This record gives sequence, C-alpha cells and structure tokens, in this order.
Amino acid sequence: MQYYCQSLTKYKRWETREVKVGDVGVGSTNPIRVQSMTTTSTMDTKNTVDQSIRMIQAGCEIVRITAPSNKEAKNLKNIKNKIRSLGYNTPIIADIHFTPNAAEIAASIVEKVRINPGNYADKKKFETHNYSNRMYANELERIRDRFLPLIKICKEYGTSMRIGTNHGSLSDRIMSRYGDTPLGMVESAMEFIRVAEEENYHNIILSMKASNTQVMVQAYRLLVKTMIEEKMNYPLHLGVTEAGEAEDGRIKSAVGIGTLLEDGLGDTIRVSLTEEPEKEIPVARTMVDRYVDREDHQPIWSINSLPYDPFFYKRMKTDNLLNFGNNNFPRVIGDLATLENISHSNLNCFGYLYSKSEDKWHVSEQAVDYLYIGRQSIDFEIPGTLGIIQDQSSFINKDNYFPLYSFDEKELIKEDQYSFLQISSDISKDEIANLNLFQKTILIFETNNQHGVAALRRLFIELIDHEISNPIIVKLKYSSSTNDEFLINASTDFGGLQLDGFGDGIWIKSDCNSGFINETAFGILQACRTRISKTEYISCPSCGRTLFDLQDTTAKIRDKTDHLKGIKIGIMGCIVNGPGEMADADYGYVGTGVGRISLYKGQNVIQRNIPEELAVDALISLIDSNGDWIEPDNV
Repeated sequence: MQYYCQSLTKYKRWETREVKVGDVGVGSTNPIRVQSMTTTSTMDTKNTVDQSIRMIQAGCEIVRITAPSNKEAKNLKNIKNKIRSLGYNTPIIADIHFTPNAAEIAASIVEKVRINPGNYADKKKFETHNYSNRMYANELERIRDRFLPLIKICKEYGTSMRIGTNHGSLSDRIMSRYGDTPLGMVESAMEFIRVAEEENYHNIILSMKASNTQVMVQAYRLLVKTMIEEKMNYPLHLGVTEAGEAEDGRIKSAVGIGTLLEDGLGDTIRVSLTEEPEKEIPVARTMVDRYVDREDHQPIWSINSLPYDPFFYKRMKTDNLLNFGNNNFPRVIGDLATLENISHSNLNCFGYLYSKSEDKWHVSEQAVDYLYIGRQSIDFEIPGTLGIIQDQSSFINKDNYFPLYSFDEKELIKEDQYSFLQISSDISKDEIANLNLFQKTILIFETNNQHGVAALRRLFIELIDHEISNPIIVKLKYSSSTNDEFLINASTDFGGLQLDGFGDGIWIKSDCNSGFINETAFGILQACRTRISKTEYISCPSCGRTLFDLQDTTAKIRDKTDHLKGIKIGIMGCIVNGPGEMADADYGYVGTGVGRISLYKGQNVIQRNIPEELAVDALISLIDSNGDWIEPDNV
C-alpha cells in the first residue's frame, strides 16, 4: 500500500522541494511558515498597509491580499511599495478568483499568486454535463491555453504560485467526472500542475482546503499519494476554510491542520478565523511550535500495512458494551476525582443542572455520558442517563456504577461485570493478544509518548490485527499555559484519531476549567462530525471581497440560532466561494452586493438581494418555513 507521509510511526516532515516566496523559503528543511490574509478593501491602500503591518508584527511571515479585478491587482504595487518603504520585506500573495488577467498583472508585482483551479479558467454553475473523452480533452486544452500566459509571467519574474483547490469550488467539469470528492479536488489541482511541469515551471505550492475536516484531511493525503506516484514533491499549504470564530474556529482548524501536521505534512499554514487576521497568527504559531524537536520522541513499533483506508472515513468496528462502540456515537467522560466532596452543583459544568424546587435534573445537549470520581463517592441520586466510573478499590456495586482497573489489576476483573481497564501505549504485543479475555470490558488508552497520536494509532492497529473488538476510550492529559494551547493540542490529538475512525469515547484531563474542558470535548467531536451537539457555523474569515461586516453578522446570526442542534448555517462574505464552500450547509447567508444578501437552502438560492438590515430575520423565516425552527424557550 502507498502511504501518504514519510512515516506513520516516526515523526519526520515529508520531504518536499524548496519554493522561494520572495526571500522566504517554503518546504524542504525550512520551518513551517505562518501566514494570514487581509480583510480590508484592496483599493484602500492605507488600511491594507496598516493591517498588513499589524499582521507582520504579530508574526505573519507571508501576507495574502485579494485581487478580484484588474484594478485591485494594479493597486498591489502601491501597497507593496508602501510596506517596503516602512522597512518590511515580508512577501505578498495575490489571491485570485475568476480573473486570469488580474493574476497576470499581479504576477509581475508580488512574490506569489494564488489561483483556484475551480474558477480560474473553468466554470461552476452547479450544472451537470456529460462529457465525452474528446470533450473533456478539449476542455483541458482550453484551460491549458488560458493558464500558459500566467506561467510564462511567473517564470519571467521569479514569482511563485499556489494552486489551491477549494472543496466548494470544484468546476462543473470536474464534478461531472469525479463528483464532490477528495479525488475530484486532487485531480482539479493535478491538471494544472501537469501543465506547469510541461513548461518546466516548478515554483509551486499546493493546497486542498475544505470546511469539512474529514474531506480536507482525505484530500491532502490523497494529493501526497498522487504526487508520490507521479514523482512530485511540492510543498503544502494547510488550512480549514471557513472554520468560524472563537473556540469553534480554533478547534475545527486544529482538528484538520493538526491531523496533517502530526504526520509530517504541511510546510505553511493559515488559520481561517472570523476575527481580525492578526489574531490568527498566535493560534497558528501554537500549532506549528508543537513540532519543534518532535523527532526526538520515544520509538514506536513500525507499521507494515494498514488495516483501514486513510483516504476514506470509516469508524473502527467495535462491540456494543454498555452504550459504547458499534453504532453508538463517541461518548464523553468528565472527571471529578480531585474533589473531596461532590455536590449537585459540581455536575453543572458537565451539562447536568439540578433544580431543588422541582427535585429534577435538567440535561443539556452537551452533557457528559460518564463521570469518573476516583476513590470518591456520591451521596445523592444521579441522573438516570449518567454512568459513574469508580476506582475498583473503592467501587460500590449499584446501578450505573462501574469499576476502573489499572493494568496491574487486570487479574481482578470479573467476567460477568461491566468494567473499565486502563492501558498504556507501551503495552507489549503479547499483552495486547491477551486482551480478548476481557469480554465485558471497555478499554482506556493512554500515552506519555511525545508523538502520542502515532503511538495510539499504532495501538488501535494492533487491536485490529488481533481481532480484538472491545470499545476504546482515549484518555489524554494536558498541562497547558493557556486555554488556546490546551484547546489546540487536545483538538489535534483527539481529532486526528477520530478522523481515522478511532475511539468510542474521549476523556480529557487538564488544569483548565471543567466546563471549558467539557465544551472542548464536544466541540472536537462536532468538528470531526462524529457527534453533533449544537449548531454548526461555516463562516468565512473575511477578505477584501467581503460585502458586509462578517464578525458582527456572524455574532447576530449565532445569537438567534445557536440553539438549533444539528443545523449547519453558512455565512459567506461574497459569492466567490459562498455557494460552494457551504455545500453541505442546510442554510446559507451570502453577500451578493453592497448591503445586499442572498439566502440559500442547500445550494439553491431562495431569496436574492435582500437588504442587509432585513436579512437575519429573513434567514430565520426561511429556517422556520422549512420546519427546522425551534423556539429557544422550548429547547
């Protein structure tokens, strides 16, 4: 089987060629570069320059600026000259959609141009066509003719190029042959790469962005596999597009980007948050700094073959024990073991609110499934939906209570009793083979290996090879200096395993607030799309194309709709990627003109050019008319 990275067990960056973006080297032995994108109008030279400098001062190594038309492309010269006059030599990228002429202008001015193969010289009208092989070949020749002028200019000026596929902007031609798939994303980019290689142009960086983390990870892996087969090694730019804001945006970005970084993929990254661009930089830096000195981790057994498909999501098959495994969604375990006395109020942060007047528990959508209490006891009646995990030395045999055994205590496990068993990733192969003796036991995987995702993934593979099908909880502990660091690290680790189909439960230990830990756990599962507990927002980070205040509008929409569990709402600043990037959203809110909004149901536009001041209420009416609205008081 062809792998998609240097090694699945020994951390090592995938070896790529070096691409120079101005004076900044990307790929090869260079550090992983951090970049971001301005949100100002490109014709507003002063504010674009000011924002660029704030980004640079925050640690941005490459600045991207949109150029939607020829006039913006030409103004990049004024922006670049002003930035240079202020003493900053940070390279600039021109972001191009739909307008090849703008790309050709920009390529003679800035250090790099980004094009999207889905809309550079191709068409997306959400139409289905049946292409014969000859028709398809003719279209490729047409694209080649339109692409060649840009290649020649880039070669002349030493300009680099990012060929960046977006999941939501695959052309009708690609969709007709490959469908809305990671393979279609890869082939969309490869068509352009092959043209560039024929012209001996190799100053290329590639990206496979999507708002769906499963699709994004699969597409990048498949791209690398394809490049290896075709003897290519271009650097990779990583990003989860339209990730959103605040904790949700950070979690989603870390799940997608972090999963790939764990396998040594990625040479430059951008975290796309619906926030000021300079706020993206420390988040990205936290992600990449984790891999400094990662190569010194403890050894992990090598993998000879994969018993699962890394290019297609499928959950590992496990038995149904208690409510773990099989078709049950992943469970969340909360931790109260450090408390001396446990009261009703201690359960609030885990989604259980006790009403004394009603003598009743109110259970939220983000209520944990189990609580670990260690050696402690609970002297009040717990909710019927909650299980209690207790150290076996203090175990009380009553309803919904279950003992936890350390690995050294495994001989004490009773065959007729549901139980939990803790296992470290450094367990021997002989000990793994004996785990099939514990038929009614949920396994808890832990690791102290710095390269923890790989160590745990290797353990999952070993269980598959031994045909052991016990449900598995992943338990990891974090000592983090900030909430962001904890959130990013946990999202990377648990997300990486979830996206490979591994894990029937997650148990996070940290010094952070218990409520924050709980929200993070459910947020990770939501970002992986393995358990839905709240509304999902697919919101773009804004750029110079944006036609309304994204941050303000996103806050307004979230305020009115964040109780709609399972509903996905796309909030897009412009029509460029809007309908496509929110491809799997239930509803869409898309800027289509200054002060004008169009509303979508799926990919179908329902109302066009609504005045912005009326658009949020119109969105709610649209949701209501389709039977998806629930009044907040009734939730």
